[in-house]
Amino acid sequence: MKTRSHILRCALLPALALCLAAAAFGAQAKAKKGRALLAIPEVSRDKVICFALYTVNNNVLKLTAQLYPLDETDDRTVRLETRQGGKWKQVARAKVIERGWTATFRVENWDASRNIEYRVAHGKAAYYTGTVLEDPVDKETIAVAVFTGNSIYPGHGGDIPKTDIVENIKRIKPDLLFFSGDQVYDHKQHYAYWLKFGRDFGPIIRNIPTVTIPDDHDVGQANLWGAGGKKSNTGAGHDGGYFKPPEYVKEAERAQTSHLPDPYDPTPVLRGIGVYYTAMTLGRISFAIIEDRKFKSGPQGLVPKMGPRPDHIRDPNYDPKTVDVPGAKLLGERQLKFLRHWAADWRDADMKAVLSQTVFAGAATTHGGRNNRLHADMDSNGWPQTGRNKALAEIRKAFAVMLCGDQHLATVIHHGIDDWNDAGYSLCVPSIANLYLRWWVPLEPGKNRAPGMPEHCGEFRDGFGNKITMLACANPGRRENHDRLTTRAAGFGVARFNRKTRKITFECWPRNADVTDPKTKQYPGWPVTFDQQDNYGRKAAAYLPTIEVAGMTDPVVQVIDEADSQIVYTLRIRGKTCRPKVFKKGVYTVKVGEQGTDKWKTLTGIEALDAGDRKTLKVDF
Repeated sequence: MKTRSHILRCALLPALALCLAAAAFGAQAKAKKGRALLAIPEVSRDKVICFALYTVNNNVLKLTAQLYPLDETDDRTVRLETRQGGKWKQVARAKVIERGWTATFRVENWDASRNIEYRVAHGKAAYYTGTVLEDPVDKETIAVAVFTGNSIYPGHGGDIPKTDIVENIKRIKPDLLFFSGDQVYDHKQHYAYWLKFGRDFGPIIRNIPTVTIPDDHDVGQANLWGAGGKKSNTGAGHDGGYFKPPEYVKEAERAQTSHLPDPYDPTPVLRGIGVYYTAMTLGRISFAIIEDRKFKSGPQGLVPKMGPRPDHIRDPNYDPKTVDVPGAKLLGERQLKFLRHWAADWRDADMKAVLSQTVFAGAATTHGGRNNRLHADMDSNGWPQTGRNKALAEIRKAFAVMLCGDQHLATVIHHGIDDWNDAGYSLCVPSIANLYLRWWVPLEPGKNRAPGMPEHCGEFRDGFGNKITMLACANPGRRENHDRLTTRAAGFGVARFNRKTRKITFECWPRNADVTDPKTKQYPGWPVTFDQQDNYGRKAAAYLPTIEVAGMTDPVVQVIDEADSQIVYTLRIRGKTCRPKVFKKGVYTVKVGEQGTDKWKTLTGIEALDAGDRKTLKVDF
């Protein structure tokens, strides 16, 4: 039997690919005979638990402990304990899943009103400690730190320690961490590099609720169009599906998502691959966590090839309608149904946001090098256009912003469906360490730019014909000082939700900077601040009578079109009055109050009015 110290030598040195081969499928990591032992100090027996991730939603704590490989004789159970009255008390036990060495705890009736110290315990001497933070329902501003693209390669800055990010997060003190994908940039050894991710960010994730969702590199392929879980025949992924065996995919998803709130609909996709799309509420901000890759169609064989790759279009004269083919999916009907339900549910929520892997636009004109102009890239949520528009239409019904990564290029975009700016705002954050450079360098200046904005900002059509308004982008610089991080436009983003003013602010910070230093500047164009209601910027065709509420402040208002019984939108208003806008003349139902309680009233047969007409409806509670 191999000793733990020998196994940990393999797990703790990611550069040693030979030692890590056993971890390729989250194998039980038994070291094989014939490997050379290196002169590495022995690892003590208490080095069992690497890190833990947790979320709390609706008074349910879910926590996943990530273990190092266990010896054959080690116990396969892990305990979760909390400090109560100065003593540690066990609150849950979990079995270790050896493929990936994880253990997930679920604790109901969690007291989210206070900070609670926890520790994950194994055996008699192995402990990992942290704090589950109280739900910050009384805070005026909720901050979310957003990350993507954790390249491991030295040429991209992947070998530079993450201490600058960790220290800045400690200074910012966000309420939630969101890692939007590509936490692992190795296509054979997710487990080993996942351990490295946990060691790099352990000082912050142990004490802050964290959402991690896997993207293409996390599941071992260059790009991902999941196509409902079918098998892909290439690591490039163009034909749709997953290239790695289902066991590999499930291990990566289990490690990164099993601590999230329970899925909206847990039904697996093809080949038994699971799903994790779900909702969670923190600090009265409601988050929809979606899987924008899992159901998406692959371009190969579906659309004509118009570039060196099936997903890249080089011809600027092509007709975008030719690639918006019938049957091409983006989120799929399951997730659209989820978004529809989530957008209408405002219990315990003041504002909303969607967390996704990538952005709903083709927001890069140049890939890989400054002279490699690319007209359109299907590895973005700008394609297929019909699927993109369906998703944005559901998201804007919640007046929600969108937070994402993946694109290796930080942007703030105000999205449009039928007209510019009639949907929501998105923040796509820069990579932690940037693998593949991209730029936004349009050939023509943007239209309707605000005073002082550079020419690359303003209103555009992306390469798929989608209407977008570019408000800020962090193009890579020239390597004048050979700084592998700042010249590659690496960094992270922060979204701040002010519940009192209903303003949202997007920030974008470079690496190796002190965010508390007045001399430290964000990337040019940031911060960007806007109003919650700007996320449904569609122009009104008519208005309903002014709603005046007595006996309640900040009620939920839901508008339903009686012609088709469809919800037009739902919003928790500020104060006691609102004049709901609608987008066609007709008769509407309005529901007002607190959902899920007896203080929820329905007003029917309300006729839409011209903008100049005035009428008042009073609602008493």
